[in-house]
Amino acid sequence: MADLDFIDRKIVAELMRDAALPIAQIAEKVGLSQTPCWKRIQKLEAQGVLTRRVALADPVKLGFSILVFVEIEAPNHTQEWREQFIDVVMKMPEVMEVCRMAGRMDYLLRLAVTDMTAFDLFYKRLTDAVPIKNVTSHFSMERIWYSTAYPVDVQNR
Repeated sequence: MADLDFIDRKIVAELMRDAALPIAQIAEKVGLSQTPCWKRIQKLEAQGVLTRRVALADPVKLGFSILVFVEIEAPNHTQEWREQFIDVVMKMPEVMEVCRMAGRMDYLLRLAVTDMTAFDLFYKRLTDAVPIKNVTSHFSMERIWYSTAYPVDVQNR
């Protein structure tokens, strides 16, 4: 972990749990006064440790009831294909995450869609826009647990 002491990790952990916490509450939870806590947060932002502060929303309440994991197998591994693929998927609002993988699949996409019709439209747009050797989709039946917080405040690291 990049030169973070335990207090920095505790600050990051508190912000990942609730980025709307007032500085006073964060400072109290990590054992600092407000000014040093605020300065550490500013330093963490300047270092790129804290990249954004966002609100998390319930996808179902927003109408995105289907979570899809899409495996992509590339037809080739050229730089041109990779650039074209990344350009295409980055412009598709259904795509929540893109990972380049090691193993039998080349890329894994995480999508949020409203229904099967929306997924079908996504699939057609993707396969029309870039050549793909194989596409395999997995539909989540239930999200059991989900977190955006990394376990940075665990002492024995």
